[in-house]
Amino acid sequence: MKYILVTGGVISGIGKGVIASSTGLLLRTRGLRVTSIKIDPYLNIDAGTLSPLDHGEVFVLDDGGEVDLDLGNYERFLDITLTRENNITTGKIYKSVIERERKGDYLGKTVQVVPHITNAIQEWVERVSKIPVDDSGEEPDVCIVELGGTVGDIESAPFIEAMRQFQFRVGHDNFCLIHVSLIPVVGSVGEQKTKPTQASVRDLRGLGLSPDLVACRSSKPLDEDVKEKISMFCHVAKENVMAVHDCKSVYHVPLLLDQQGMVNVLQKRLGLVPRQDPKSVHLYSKWKELTMRHDRLHDSVNIVLIGKYTQLKDSYISVVKALEHAALSCNRKLVIEWVEASELETATLSVDPIKYHEAWKVLVGASGILVPGGFGERGTEGMIAAAKWARENKIPYLGICLGMQIAVIEFARNVCGLASANSAELDKDTPHSVVINMPEISQTILGGTMRLGDRATIFSEGSETSITRRLYGNPHIIHERHRHRYEVNPENVKQIEEAGMSFIGKDDKGERMIIVEIKDHPFFVGTQFHPEYKTRPLKPTPVFLGFILAASGLLDQYLSSLDGPKESRLLGRYPSVGENLDVVQDENLEKVERANGLRSAIVANGVSIEKDGHKI
Repeated sequence: MKYILVTGGVISGIGKGVIASSTGLLLRTRGLRVTSIKIDPYLNIDAGTLSPLDHGEVFVLDDGGEVDLDLGNYERFLDITLTRENNITTGKIYKSVIERERKGDYLGKTVQVVPHITNAIQEWVERVSKIPVDDSGEEPDVCIVELGGTVGDIESAPFIEAMRQFQFRVGHDNFCLIHVSLIPVVGSVGEQKTKPTQASVRDLRGLGLSPDLVACRSSKPLDEDVKEKISMFCHVAKENVMAVHDCKSVYHVPLLLDQQGMVNVLQKRLGLVPRQDPKSVHLYSKWKELTMRHDRLHDSVNIVLIGKYTQLKDSYISVVKALEHAALSCNRKLVIEWVEASELETATLSVDPIKYHEAWKVLVGASGILVPGGFGERGTEGMIAAAKWARENKIPYLGICLGMQIAVIEFARNVCGLASANSAELDKDTPHSVVINMPEISQTILGGTMRLGDRATIFSEGSETSITRRLYGNPHIIHERHRHRYEVNPENVKQIEEAGMSFIGKDDKGERMIIVEIKDHPFFVGTQFHPEYKTRPLKPTPVFLGFILAASGLLDQYLSSLDGPKESRLLGRYPSVGENLDVVQDENLEKVERANGLRSAIVANGVSIEKDGHKI
């Protein structure tokens, strides 16, 4: 097992997760199996009770683990399935050590940070790194460990010490350190300063860890003399100084690192032996085509996101990525306009009429309206108003978790005649609780008590013609990830369905309403699950794909194409090289031919040619 540790310096939020994910992707394009571990040095057991405004989105895994948003980056870039064990927190480590102490495992010993806490961290990393995470079912070749925070933080000290010991535990040839640092640009002349990076690396070396690579984040490409200076003062070879300047999108970062020879450096440092199989070359080709497509987009699609935590965009990072992936698949440039839900409420009209009218101006101009998940009463009346506007004006609407419940509440009020309809979460005294607390869910213990993780959704009889089911390929059952403690009240289902809203998907017992649709509408869909948690850059999730297609005016065309041959399903302005690369006809790399007759090397080099009258 090879280990790559990614640390950060100077400031937090510098992009360690993207660089760790990009490194893993490059290794995957060389045929290596990769897993990832994120270390968060906070005392919480998990991210489940953290405010999105404090720490960004809470990402949910198949096993129900509520984890840091960086694990979402890993899953999306590497196309792997992680577990709650892949997210280490100080709380988890101390809890495990204290439980062992109570059982008497350390009988007669004084339990201390060193060696007991540091040993527990190393044992955890070593154990979890061997868990298979992809379709092969085999043990990974490389484990990328990202240490959250910045070097020098008090709370990170035990983890830094654990990793210092770990490099000797696994051996020099099996341990590599990438340090991500900031190169600020100062002054009117735009001079790049290296002192913060020098200080950060000096602190790291003083703690017993010496970086093998330094990834330098900057607003513009690094000057050569700056690279030489970092190399000299940080004790790394010049070719090991990676310049990671601002790109058009995060999808360009792996290619940027590859152009600078990162994989060659890692192969030399760790003795990695690539597996040059066609599937890996295929992955690289499709990723490169993805970035080229991103740069060539002309037509745009305007999505308005009505949220409760819009002050911090990371609160909705998976939703944004799901929209991006779907828009790229449709060859559309994504334009997201953010509206704070409370600004749509009539209460804002009297307090700040300018904000109120500006918010409604944005909403009225939407090609599609999305209401994501959230908790609490604040802003929900604004969300209900947005759902009403989308329903009455035939604007494509997607409601996720709370957004689905909002759609049901709005429909119950304005179509079913239940004027006081609401959720028990939002109004405990409402006479019409169309959304209620799930009876088995604790209302007092909040951590880890929701309906979490991968759950089955069964499509109802007669739903074969529904938009959502057709987007999924007309299966009887699908699996998606959940995170909620409230559900649609079963007592109101019959009345709501008779009024025209259909519950086309239910849980495996047929008791919980999971998917809703309105038939006489271009696209009005609500899901109790979170489809954004399973999106991939090269494989958008069906619900988001349908939403973007509807907002782009392409949904009917796409649904019609589903009944025809697969090659007729190309979307948008450009034929997709990625779609035409799905079949590998020969395992000999020198003779690999794709379904479109192109060799992988041609596609990887970005050559544009004519094929059957189409430019690809």
